[in-house]
Amino acid sequence: FLVIVFYLVMIYSDYTGYPFPTAPPVDPFAKIRVDDCGKTKGCFRYGKPGCNAETCDYFLSYRRIGADVEFELSADTDGWVAVGFSSDKKMGGDDVMACVHDDNGRVRIQHFYNVGQWAKEIQRNPARDEEGVFENNRVTCRFKRPVYVPREETIVDLHLSWYYLFAWGPAIQGSITRHDIDSPPVSERVVSIYKYEDIFMPSAAYQTFSSPFCLLLIVALTFYLLMGTP
Repeated sequence: FLVIVFYLVMIYSDYTGYPFPTAPPVDPFAKIRVDDCGKTKGCFRYGKPGCNAETCDYFLSYRRIGADVEFELSADTDGWVAVGFSSDKKMGGDDVMACVHDDNGRVRIQHFYNVGQWAKEIQRNPARDEEGVFENNRVTCRFKRPVYVPREETIVDLHLSWYYLFAWGPAIQGSITRHDIDSPPVSERVVSIYKYEDIFMPSAAYQTFSSPFCLLLIVALTFYLLMGTP
């Protein structure tokens, strides 16, 4: 008996000062892979040429997983980032999924419906397998939603093609406010979840030399210089 007690005392003394075992930590948010863009998922990048999910002003990816579509969103904001599914390129009557950074530091996935220029939160939320993080002044999230849904005005069927509206902005006490820029980017054409592309859209700061006027000016200047050369 004394031997057993001594043995237990020795075990206890060896572990004195060490915490008891705890539950394993929650898996950290897996970084968004851009190497897969245009191959196993579709991507939209808005910002500086060559930017990725951690440096673009706005980033979105989508891919089909069984009966679901997985979306990944990220934006340079401390408030919210969203994607809207629209029948045209204008805000109004759109199904919107938003990732919102609240005052507790969490990122929640919410469902909205655009009524004119105002986003109304809808309690029926089709998102599942939700995860999100706020790091380096960026809101980033990942979630799935079904491809097919019962016919309803506020939730679109993703097997159909839609224009994608991209937006982000500040939040006040976990509630979204007006987006950061007056004219948020929109997909140039309707998007099909069955087609994976990697599309880059330059932000305003990088559109100077890509505008039709500037291109015309460059052509005219080049012609003038050539004509003036002996």
